[in-house]
Amino acid sequence: MRPAAEAEKLGIVGVVVTTPGFTEVAHLAAKAAGMPGLSIAEYPGVIGVHQDEIRAKIKETLFDRILDGILRGAGAADEAGSAADAAALHGTPEEIAAQFQAKGWTDGLPIVVPTPERVAAFLRFIDRQPDEEVAILPQARRRATPRNIAANAIMAGCLPQHMPILVAAVEAAADEHFNLNNIGTTWGLVPYLIVHGPLVRQLGLACEGQLISQGPNPAIGRAFGLILRNIAGYVPGRNQLGTFGYPLPFALAENTEENPWEPLHVERGMPPGTSAVSVGTTLNWGYPPSPYARPDKTAAQATLEALCMDVVRKPSIARLAEQGPGAFIHDVTFLLAPPLAKALAEAGYGKADIQRYVYENARIPMRDLKWELDYGLADVKTIEEKVSEGLYPPEYLDAGPDDRVRVLHQPDMVHLVVCGDPGRNRLKTLDTGYTRLTTHAVKLPAAWNELLTEARQL
Repeated sequence: MRPAAEAEKLGIVGVVVTTPGFTEVAHLAAKAAGMPGLSIAEYPGVIGVHQDEIRAKIKETLFDRILDGILRGAGAADEAGSAADAAALHGTPEEIAAQFQAKGWTDGLPIVVPTPERVAAFLRFIDRQPDEEVAILPQARRRATPRNIAANAIMAGCLPQHMPILVAAVEAAADEHFNLNNIGTTWGLVPYLIVHGPLVRQLGLACEGQLISQGPNPAIGRAFGLILRNIAGYVPGRNQLGTFGYPLPFALAENTEENPWEPLHVERGMPPGTSAVSVGTTLNWGYPPSPYARPDKTAAQATLEALCMDVVRKPSIARLAEQGPGAFIHDVTFLLAPPLAKALAEAGYGKADIQRYVYENARIPMRDLKWELDYGLADVKTIEEKVSEGLYPPEYLDAGPDDRVRVLHQPDMVHLVVCGDPGRNRLKTLDTGYTRLTTHAVKLPAAWNELLTEARQL
């Protein structure tokens, strides 16, 4: 879609070809690119499972739609729905909540109505004007402001003191490094937040056992999901097209006290005493391996091997292996329970050592990589073509069917976060595509300590 939009800006006629379910996304993406009238032609069917009939459908239907788009152009897409605004609605809290539900402003669960009084209480916890622009969020390209961030936080059940976290999360999501514009993929990316630093203990965020399900974490994760819905404009079934839908977005916190290494935000250049938020997405919340020591293998070695095995269990290995400027965006975040992190540190492994080990040893047989490229992706390029374009490393050309090849293109696409049950030897792999884990500092209001003391007394 984007090449067609850029061509139109240069005066070259373009038509975007879509498949059913993606036409609405194309309209919204065109609007976000500044070309709301871009012509769109929909192919009548599912290309991935059509074979002989593709040629006929192109000849009989799609060609005419493309020609029609060239000759007359397409109308502008409908405006996306408005962000939640309690002041525009009237009635009892129950009636207002029902109106929110009817307008599609909720995630289907009960909400707390964001009354003007509640919004005002949240705005005290951020040193910004209520309608000051925090960021512009694609695809809807709406302005995120303290006021509408607060409204969504209230709906989710957050407390006023969670505002600085959510404002930082919005800033991180708006960062082009994160690539928010592509989270509507049919892969079904689930957004999440990781909170780092002193705020974790100050606000009682869960960083130990069952952390995504305890304390304020569920409300904060839900609030981020509502922000993406009501401000960024991502709505399931409209432009958020995960084939099997979405669990609720979640939040977790890094455990600084049990971490034998620098926490993630310090690793990324922030002072140790600051707090930060990392924004990511994941395709899975699956089995958490539990490496054990044995007479022939230390806990550290078992953990390293488990990390490598878990990477190659994940989907889209053929995309994961891509490298260079035109490569598919991909990274992997490992959540390490404290016992595993400490076992690795005691064996002399720093974060860079672990990243390098996983980079070197996360491998699959070439025949498996080739199968996924041939049958698991909408990709017509061969391994040889990808090598010639610099997307795959040259070593792939010399690999036989049973030779094991690396699937990570650089060590720093691996991230390590210490959290979870301090009494269990578990790890969790958050594998993603289209986005990169992005970290932004949390800015606290000047009167933070006084406000926090006041809030605790209520």
